[in-house]
Amino acid sequence: MIPWMKRTILTAMAAAATSVTMAPAAAQTSAGDAAHGRTLYQAQCAACHSVVAGKSLVGPSLKGVVGRVAGKSAGFAYSPAMSKAGFKWDKARLDAYITAPAKTVPGNRMPYGGMPDSAQRRDLLAYLASNK
Repeated sequence: MIPWMKRTILTAMAAAATSVTMAPAAAQTSAGDAAHGRTLYQAQCAACHSVVAGKSLVGPSLKGVVGRVAGKSAGFAYSPAMSKAGFKWDKARLDAYITAPAKTVPGNRMPYGGMPDSAQRRDLLAYLASNK
């Protein structure tokens, strides 16, 4: 067998084995990993958002954000766009907002480009939902 053919076959076999073994793991984490979400929160959100009730930083507290009306948390001066958003934060809205804040609520003041990785967003949302 030609060496490059052997490498190609072995690479294909390894890729197939990885896809088979990864499928059950993905199913097990469909709800998200709150522990990993906490790490993501600390790395990407904690500089501007607290998870302590009533403690605002540059952004509002995210304590109990799931189920809260957008732009209505006491003690924080929201942008006019967020104040007029008129929806409750559920996981679908938060997912869209974390993906692309400027697209989801045009005119908001959050200077964040978004989190494109859906698995990371799922984990972050699991953490935020657990922080009631």
